[in-house]
Amino acid sequence: MLSQTARYALRAAVLIAERDSGSPIQVKEMAETLDVPRNYLSKVLHRLAQAGLLTSTRGRAGGFKLNRAPDLVTLGEVMACLEPADANEGRCLLGRAECSDEDPCTAHEQWCALRAQVDRFFEHTTLADLARGPT
Repeated sequence: MLSQTARYALRAAVLIAERDSGSPIQVKEMAETLDVPRNYLSKVLHRLAQAGLLTSTRGRAGGFKLNRAPDLVTLGEVMACLEPADANEGRCLLGRAECSDEDPCTAHEQWCALRAQVDRFFEHTTLADLARGPT
């Protein structure tokens, strides 16, 4: 359901939120901690920085940090930095060329309900919620 880029972005953003010390976290450290390719993660983080979610600092003590408190950043905002909100809108789960409320496939109603539930999760869950861990 989520692209690899989206998963890496969410994992990195949560890691930054967990370590919300105010000082930047280096890409190398994040890549090692998350066990993801450093170059790929660097590109993902730069996209988040270009969108204004992160601040990027160059140099020896450089890295990335959040621009806002983790409790003010939703997962939906992280996702919006990577792909348009309607990227999966209109895509049929079964691959039909035409699938809509007016001409639904057999999975349309359940798929739309599931997507709406996932959308609500992303809209209402913050980085701080995930950084805190399970309650």
